[in-house]
Amino acid sequence: MTSTTLFEPYTLGSLTLSNRFVMAPLTRNRAGPGFVPGDLAAQYYGQRASAGLLISEATQISQQGQGYQDTPGIYSQAQIGGWRKVTDAVHAKGGRIFLQLWHVGRVSHVDLQENGAAPVAPSAIRAATKTFVGNGFVDVSEPRALELDELAGIVSDFRQAAANAIAAGFDGVEIHGANGYLLDQFAKDGANVRTDAYGGSVENRAR
Repeated sequence: MTSTTLFEPYTLGSLTLSNRFVMAPLTRNRAGPGFVPGDLAAQYYGQRASAGLLISEATQISQQGQGYQDTPGIYSQAQIGGWRKVTDAVHAKGGRIFLQLWHVGRVSHVDLQENGAAPVAPSAIRAATKTFVGNGFVDVSEPRALELDELAGIVSDFRQAAANAIAAGFDGVEIHGANGYLLDQFAKDGANVRTDAYGGSVENRAR
């Protein structure tokens, strides 16, 4: 290769990235009490700030959206404060960082849910996978189907999480819509057998 544009600046919307390297999101399982990112998170992301753009580890929009032990959230003031240390560390080195937002849906366990509640899903169909809790890997729990009137609340949680991310100093957000988590569950007819406006046709499942 005689020439490359990898090290040249890139304009992404209103942002100018110092180069064209992007760090993909990587789950760390390092959040502290209250699912707050700690000083180690600020150090970790600060060490990688020379990339043009960092995408954070997936971050739950609510406790209901959590699927793995010690993943961080973005729904409390303490979490916003923890993430502010991260964004400050990245910006101090000239970097840019987006927060990846997720709701895992059925890929969760009752040990991770408030008061031991069942995880939620488009339909009450258990995923054939495992998740990580305090004592290691376990089969995910049987989910319950979301009621129609609950869906607007989850949309609102995503909206509030995005606002909280900006309050925490992030340069943008990315929504995790793949890998069998909640949005992907709605899109797949093997996980979504609803008969209302959010099931059936591709258009309904992607509503």
